[in-house]
Amino acid sequence: MSDSPPASPAPAPPPADASRERIIAAATSLFADHGYDGTSTRRIAAEAGLNMATVAYHVGGKPDLYREVMLRAHLAEQRVLTDALVAFRALAPTDPVAAVTDLVDRYLDFCLDQPHIPALWMRRWLSDAAEFADLEATYARPLIESVRDTVREVVPAAPPTGAAAPTDIEMTVWTVLWSTHGFCRSGIRAEVPRFRAHLRALVLRDLGLGAQEQRDQESYDQESYDQESYDQESYDQESYDQEPRDQGRG
Repeated sequence: MSDSPPASPAPAPPPADASRERIIAAATSLFADHGYDGTSTRRIAAEAGLNMATVAYHVGGKPDLYREVMLRAHLAEQRVLTDALVAFRALAPTDPVAAVTDLVDRYLDFCLDQPHIPALWMRRWLSDAAEFADLEATYARPLIESVRDTVREVVPAAPPTGAAAPTDIEMTVWTVLWSTHGFCRSGIRAEVPRFRAHLRALVLRDLGLGAQEQRDQESYDQESYDQESYDQESYDQESYDQEPRDQGRG
């Protein structure tokens, strides 16, 4: 009879849900970094630490996996924008500048926190996964239109005299998306405050908002300058008038 210790039991396979999540997480990272076209099912299986048969069992083929990844990215973005637009509608009637600024900030923070989502969409801009041509119309377009229509509700149709007229609001929304995605993929985190300030100013200027505040400040500065000039001129005149009287008494 052998004195060797009994063999350790084989580790239990991970639960089905855990395996599926591992596969989706691996695919999300690879699709973001290398694109759909540059990622094989074999590589996804290796990244997840599973065999290809297990991947196929849990998620189907690579096209099914890509659609799942993009659906999750869309739902995450949709949740953030839905909450952001609720806050926007509450604040906009009393302070449209603050409402726009908050909306811009929320989207930027989301992209910074979830950099794989901008990466997935930027891959598509480079014609990656071209066979999935419906995703822009199904996912991107409704979100763009929702933001556009909500912002349009508070942008004045007839801006105050001297204010810049609002430009194409939809193009402004696209500009935020393009520039934010590009910045978040750049990895220049040290420049986030600078980019945030630039993005805020760009959107406010584009929408014709915030111009009144600038004009009020310019008006205040001009009034202060005029008052200082008047006070100085009055002082100079009084000094000039006083001199002859002093000389006469001398």
